[in-house]
Amino acid sequence: MRNVTFTEFRRNASVLLSDVEGGDVLVVIRHGRPIAEVSPVTSALPAWKQPALRLATKGAGLAAAILGERVDENVL
Repeated sequence: MRNVTFTEFRRNASVLLSDVEGGDVLVVIRHGRPIAEVSPVTSALPAWKQPALRLATKGAGLAAAILGERVDENVL
């Protein structure tokens, strides 16, 4: 992990980002306080391309439950 000032990051962004691409992690400092951490990407796929969670429940489906209630209401 390497600390760089905001001004240094602005002036040398291309070189610093090449270092990040090589595996380094940068902490950008402004006025003595850390404002950003720049690190290499950890996964090959962006989050929006990764498989989503599949939710499943046991029992009757929602559509069947709604239709069952409609039938019960019509009987009364």
